[in-house]
Amino acid sequence: MWLAGVDEAGRGPLAGPVVSAAVILDSPPQIQHLADSKKLSASRREEIFEEIKRKAIAIGIGQANSREIDELNILHATLLSMKRAIEDLLIKPNRVLCDGNCVPEVDIPISSIIKGDSKIPCISAASIIAKVTRDRIMHDLHLLYPHYGFDRHKGYPTTKHRLALKRYGPITEHRRTFSPVRDYLSQCGE
Repeated sequence: MWLAGVDEAGRGPLAGPVVSAAVILDSPPQIQHLADSKKLSASRREEIFEEIKRKAIAIGIGQANSREIDELNILHATLLSMKRAIEDLLIKPNRVLCDGNCVPEVDIPISSIIKGDSKIPCISAASIIAKVTRDRIMHDLHLLYPHYGFDRHKGYPTTKHRLALKRYGPITEHRRTFSPVRDYLSQCGE
């Protein structure tokens, strides 16, 4: 039986996509130190990310971009990215466990587990894959727009990010329905 864990990264930032991962692991998992990605340092996440990539049975990645987030809202965009991650798996799982309290509509039995990223190894692995993947996307975005500091805050509403937004205005990757991006646009009459 193939069990996939699903989690996302990037619901709260003002910029960039929401990224989800679906991961199928051996049972029992052959990966040490799996944990909720938020409880690991960036360097530790990178190490475990590489181990997961080497040892996982299958990994699927899904995203919803800033335009989709603005059109659908963050919850529905997150569910869309989760669905895309599940569909990206090369092996169809028999069952899916999703972190949180909402699940995407898929043709596979699926359940939600609150704090699943700290309880279920395949969800922990998905948490790490999603977070590192999104961080890398934001690092690449930083190379295009270094004045925003995406390499450091990853699009979250830090003071530096808010100041850059006021100074330079939003870029395509900013979520226009999120405050303070929305507030900036309304002040500028856009």
